[in-house]
Amino acid sequence: MNEHTFSSIAKILAVPPIQQSDDPVIVSLLTDSRKILAPQSSVFFAISSVHKNANQFIFSLYEKGLRCFVVDHNITKEEMLRFPRANFIQVNNVLEALQSVTSFHRLRFTIPVIGITGSNGKTIVKEWLYQLLHSRYNISRSPKSYNSQSGVPLSVWQLNEAHTLAIYEAGISLPGEMTLLQKIIQPDIGVFTFTGDAHASGFDSMEQKIKEKLSLFINSRVLVYCADDKALKNEVAVFKTERNKKLELFAWSLLPGSTLMISGIIKNEATTSIECIYRKENFKLSIPFTDDASVHNSITCVCVLLYLEISITDIISCIKDLRPVEMRLEMKQGINNCSLINDSYSSDINSLIIALDFLAQQQQHREKSLVLSDMLQTGKSSAELYRNIAEILQQKNLAKFIGIGPEISLHKEAFEKIKDKKFFPSTDSFLSNLPSMNFHNETILLKGARMFSFEKISHALEEKKHETVLEINLNALQHNLNFYRRQLNKHVKLMAMVKAFSYGSGSFEIANVMQHAGVEYLAVAYADEGVELRQAGIRLPIMVMNIEVAGFENLIKYNLEPELYSFKIAEAFINFLEERNGDPYPVHIKLDTGMHRLGFEINDMEKLCAILRNTKQLRIQSVFSHLASSDDSDHDEFTRTQADNFIKMSEKIEDVTGYTFIKHIANTSAIHRHPSLQLDMVRLGIGLYGIDSNVMIQRQLQNVTTLSTTVSQIKKLQKGDSVGYSRKGMVEKETTIATVRVGYADGYPRTLGNGNGKMLVNGILAPVIGNVCMDMTMLDISGISVKEGDEVTVFGEGLPATQVALWAGTIAYEMLTGISQRVNRVYYEE
Repeated sequence: MNEHTFSSIAKILAVPPIQQSDDPVIVSLLTDSRKILAPQSSVFFAISSVHKNANQFIFSLYEKGLRCFVVDHNITKEEMLRFPRANFIQVNNVLEALQSVTSFHRLRFTIPVIGITGSNGKTIVKEWLYQLLHSRYNISRSPKSYNSQSGVPLSVWQLNEAHTLAIYEAGISLPGEMTLLQKIIQPDIGVFTFTGDAHASGFDSMEQKIKEKLSLFINSRVLVYCADDKALKNEVAVFKTERNKKLELFAWSLLPGSTLMISGIIKNEATTSIECIYRKENFKLSIPFTDDASVHNSITCVCVLLYLEISITDIISCIKDLRPVEMRLEMKQGINNCSLINDSYSSDINSLIIALDFLAQQQQHREKSLVLSDMLQTGKSSAELYRNIAEILQQKNLAKFIGIGPEISLHKEAFEKIKDKKFFPSTDSFLSNLPSMNFHNETILLKGARMFSFEKISHALEEKKHETVLEINLNALQHNLNFYRRQLNKHVKLMAMVKAFSYGSGSFEIANVMQHAGVEYLAVAYADEGVELRQAGIRLPIMVMNIEVAGFENLIKYNLEPELYSFKIAEAFINFLEERNGDPYPVHIKLDTGMHRLGFEINDMEKLCAILRNTKQLRIQSVFSHLASSDDSDHDEFTRTQADNFIKMSEKIEDVTGYTFIKHIANTSAIHRHPSLQLDMVRLGIGLYGIDSNVMIQRQLQNVTTLSTTVSQIKKLQKGDSVGYSRKGMVEKETTIATVRVGYADGYPRTLGNGNGKMLVNGILAPVIGNVCMDMTMLDISGISVKEGDEVTVFGEGLPATQVALWAGTIAYEMLTGISQRVNRVYYEE
């Protein structure tokens, strides 16, 4: 138990509380106001950013019962008095305060701590070390990939007296950050995984990045690394000479002279044999992976085990049973209009809390349910463990709770305050009773330890669709949002475009992420799209860009804000409002400054101003226009003319109304190409999904959507054979073809037939042969190792949608929005 009180935290920070009414014991550190579990024993660190003042969340947290806050100087003493029962510590930098508190907490423990850094592989190595060592140690480890400036402190705070080993990962993106993380982790044993390009943009060179990462090991006893990485080897030698002379180097290499020499690597169909020499002893390992990254990561783990003096016999025995690390928390469409969240990444309280947070974000169904298995190897007694879990779940308003396993069933009395609950001794027992569970119109979270085979439950609850899948990476979506946010001037709001089924990626699923991320506005094309978002629980203001008279009633019913773009639609809406005799209704005025699509032109301003002057039915939320060519430097003068006209027209409206409103004209490309045009708000569209016309910007974005399918059949054809309709694909030599489960009915353009398009098959581009069919497409896979059932990438990582669009003679927008609704969408977080 962490024996910290509010007063002791103030002492750690050497800052007396500026206001204090009591002195509770602090169990949880909170940095996200949406993730509150135990308000009476939590302290909220209000970490603000350029675009977010975290002090604004104090009111809602106070209303929920939280009483302890660490804040910056943007909040005044007078504002604190609004919360008479609250305790406040005021500091110059809240993030530094969080780090200081957890650094102090770390000093209380003398157990071995493993610190892991590198460009890639940190989370894999951490999880594999846990798999290999959890039977010998009670381990505290970073949940998921909590390796940032705020993630590391939250990880280390979980360390308690029951733990006998800790494993934490640390990631940085800027110089100076690792020094801060070192003070928190203070690792005895250091592990450097890979060097690579990840997060490289913040550093002048690869050498600088390696030096910064090595700062984690300034006081470590030993460093495990691969000496075959020349850049890393050179920097490690300098680091040992200049910064940590006592550091023991545990290097592995394919060359003689290393601590662990790898004398041979033999890849088989599903396993890899690794021949090793350690202290003149030869031994052979077998791992259940064949890819280079897994081989590298497994050898790194072996080095750590050898350093910890695990016998070679035991290493050989346990390394062969390494399991893949499921780093994805997936959401799919379930049976009976349910949404299914499958999280098999790990089974502990920290990962359960993360999964419950993800569940709470989903607003598409009012009811939420949890299926949870026994938790293994937690270091707590079963009674304490399930009592703690029950306390967490009581905060979550679950519609159903289902416990699976002998231990959780034995302690079912701990869950007595949860109304609808059932317990089963095994997964098979649950499945035999599944028809009586009555899952319907709800979001279901599956959280099970691997031994309980929850994949059987997932399969039973998942809606069955064909094997062409559009995967949407929600982490990448958040990354891209944050990237553009960093380009914004201070106080500029952001409107996220979620029209056209969020560019093919899904409606409420994407809107949920935007709402959770705190964007100010959403925009849809038609009222029906807005209605769907409201019915899914989206509360953000929603602008509807193309309204019609038939949809007026739904606008009011669902609190949607229309774009008024013509006299006809404006007068019709004003008349509609007059009949209702209600309060002024929020609207957005669209101005046409040169796009010539929708909007009032400059010659319309006198008449428009007269209408606005004479009506009391409208309250203008924003006035906006659309840039025709903000991405093209050849048209910058035209863009400036558009902007000048927009400002003049907006000012005329402002003079007439007598009040200010939001002005916005910048789209995705204008955010960075024309920062002076950001005004009060920007509209972010295609950039959210990882696509930008600027090549340099594009490289800093992450791919969000991956369309994949599978091989249904493989055929060998002879010279003279033909493929597909109209015999368009003629074979001039012996050829192997694969038929894959995607066609133009799924959104794969027919223009990509006959060699115009290609798909990625086991890492190799395979051209389309013959015409694209409605439901199938044939590929020439001659010379590629393929078997039926293999996955094929239509576009995504390794084959951008922009490239496929170029082959098809279209644009990426059309590729994304053209994906059929029959294609199953799978949403995941890493």
